[in-house]
Amino acid sequence: MTVKELSAAPSLSTLYPKAVLGGLRKRGAAEVLPDSEYMRPGVVADPAHVAEYNRVCGFRLGDELPATYPHVLAFPLQVALMTEPEFPFPLLGMVHVANRITQRRPVRVGEEFTLRVRAENLRPHEKGTQFDMVSELVTGEGDAGSAVWTDVSTYLRRGGGSGGEQGERRRSTGLAKPSASAVWQVPSDIGRRYAEVSGDRNPIHLYSLTARLFGFRSAIAHGMWTKARCLAAFEGRLPQAYTVDVRFKLPVLLPAKVAFTSWSTEQGWAFELWHARKPKPHLEGTVVRVDSPS
Repeated sequence: MTVKELSAAPSLSTLYPKAVLGGLRKRGAAEVLPDSEYMRPGVVADPAHVAEYNRVCGFRLGDELPATYPHVLAFPLQVALMTEPEFPFPLLGMVHVANRITQRRPVRVGEEFTLRVRAENLRPHEKGTQFDMVSELVTGEGDAGSAVWTDVSTYLRRGGGSGGEQGERRRSTGLAKPSASAVWQVPSDIGRRYAEVSGDRNPIHLYSLTARLFGFRSAIAHGMWTKARCLAAFEGRLPQAYTVDVRFKLPVLLPAKVAFTSWSTEQGWAFELWHARKPKPHLEGTVVRVDSPS
């Protein structure tokens, strides 16, 4: 595997125009993921940025990074990899269908680490082709370094589906849906606010006018904001090491009123985010305890 070391975060303002041009050039490209990895050593989270992220997503202010926070640090590396000429799919039009984060121990604000990002696991989907963008937060030096945080973002490229995988995961508990644990008002500007802290300025999240250009009647909330907001509802109940796994369902059209539902399981928690007035799920997920490193 080819490792490309970066001294700074890639510029998203430069990469987004590159993504638009890539959408024109990659039609009919061979579907082979590049055998390369982006690496950025010496990363330290900015306390002011972490605090702003916490405010936008509903986390308390503290000296530990929320498990979803390193995703925003890895995101520019993901975009850089997906806009490389050898990457087989155009970035525009891809759908973020799932995200799984494993935190093996809490990461503190001010702690130095290395970010690694790669693409893998190209596979068929009933609606097209999907693959995983794997991001790792590594502490320690060289081969002795260990991944204390891993993010697996699954993306779908629509078209030419083979029916090789069932796209919907159904509730497996056999229980009736519990009543809402909380109801949240999601403001119309949450897409712009999250874009400021995440760098993800996809036009579908910013304004109704720009979202309509892509087929949405209004701007939609970022999927990773909905995941973070749900995870924030578990603060004070989360173990030191856990996996939080979600599948994104229907988009949250802004502004919105959503209902959060959670219930305990043998392994931890399960949760869902619903339209507050209609039985339409936006997100479903689980929090599962994992063994902490010795």
